[in-house]
Amino acid sequence: MTVELIKPVKSARKAKGDGHLRRAEILHAAERIFVRDGYQGATIRKIADEVGVSSTALYMHFRDKDEILLEICEGAIASLLASNTEITGRPIDAVSRVRLMLEAYMRFGLENPNTYQLAFCAPQVESVKERSDSVEDLAHRCYQTFKDAVAGIAAEGRLRFGDGSSAAQTLWAACHGLVALRIGRPAVEWEADDVLMTVLLDSLFQGLASA
Repeated sequence: MTVELIKPVKSARKAKGDGHLRRAEILHAAERIFVRDGYQGATIRKIADEVGVSSTALYMHFRDKDEILLEICEGAIASLLASNTEITGRPIDAVSRVRLMLEAYMRFGLENPNTYQLAFCAPQVESVKERSDSVEDLAHRCYQTFKDAVAGIAAEGRLRFGDGSSAAQTLWAACHGLVALRIGRPAVEWEADDVLMTVLLDSLFQGLASA
């Protein structure tokens, strides 16, 4: 009787695909793992397995997990900067401009919770700090466009409390708090996101800015 040897079944690997699409897939997988396992608990092997590629294939796109985390953060802040820049160019009053920026910020966080947690909630990793000049520059430019917009409210004589700097920080902190709690406490029976954002922004601007 002939005995046929059964070859072990290897884990399925995805066929080589478009580089841009595969890179995006790696970033999305890494977001999930960084949030789930923490930065220290995440490994290139875990990320590669999540995507369905070999570690060698993943290294063709990123040299290490530091670079992956930096690109996630850079992409998030670049998206918000683009949004702020577009809103800045609209022919609207200062209060409407700031309100739109804050709404876009909160909506981004609520629609991209993993990205938001990594970019705005997670503590900075020392090894990543040393290579984050481009991210810091983007973050500064992004916040400056927002701060300038708040300063526009003061320039119109409509700011009731504080100055442009303190008002900008307070508005940002309030909106960040809503997004962070909404993401971090999923068991709470939250009202609809649009309702929460509207109530928060109405309350903030009715107190902060005059009509």
